[in-house]
Amino acid sequence: MSIQKFPLATVNKIRRYIQDVLVLTDSEQQSQIWAELGDTEEPPEPESLDDLSGLFTFGGLAPEELSELDGSWLISTVNPAATLLKLSGLRLKPELRWVSYLYRNQQEGRGLVYAVPESLSTISHLEKSLVKSQDISQPPQPEGALGHFMEALEGDRSPGSFLLASLLHRELQEFGALGKRCNWSHHRLIETPPPQVKWRWETEQPKDFSAKVKVLPDGQAATEFFTCRVQNPIAVYRHLDQFPVGHYKPNSLDKAIALAYR
Repeated sequence: MSIQKFPLATVNKIRRYIQDVLVLTDSEQQSQIWAELGDTEEPPEPESLDDLSGLFTFGGLAPEELSELDGSWLISTVNPAATLLKLSGLRLKPELRWVSYLYRNQQEGRGLVYAVPESLSTISHLEKSLVKSQDISQPPQPEGALGHFMEALEGDRSPGSFLLASLLHRELQEFGALGKRCNWSHHRLIETPPPQVKWRWETEQPKDFSAKVKVLPDGQAATEFFTCRVQNPIAVYRHLDQFPVGHYKPNSLDKAIALAYR
């Protein structure tokens, strides 16, 4: 059994790379920032948390163009598998492809990533699932889609590949999300709790906040890393993923272990 630690700078670099690849095209993006989307959450307190990392904004369609997409699911031009080009240790199984959909209206948005057989990944096949998808709560269900997009991954089972899978899983789950549908976007990776905040610890304070991967002799693996949520409720989170033998679909636990108070 071995445990490998990864520096915060490395983990942040990986996350930024994934986010850059998943940026929506101009025709798919929204022009509102959080406040313009009607997000009623209060700004982070204390304000100095903003120095930890800037909040995301979303650029894109003009208001008159948005009306054309009001309440619509569409096939996204983003290829989620492009994230794997520079992520050593992970790849899609040869017979599978990742495809993505987006829902957009003037109030909210979400995205979905599916793993489908290569033969069913053509535009004509993917469009068939849009016929019955008229509402944000009724997403398209492409023919032949696997139960979860992470089931399409294979890799070298190295410690680094599991950390990559943990980050990729969370970024793809939040692909295309806007406003109140965002969660992971409010989290910033940390290696120590921000000192400018007073924390109330819900569990014993960890002694080591570094990103870690443990690989067991039988092939099972686990990852652990920490974030600070910079939107109310401001909190320190522990993220734990367990990977079974032969799979990169994790069993995930994201738990707040400390809450900010004035």
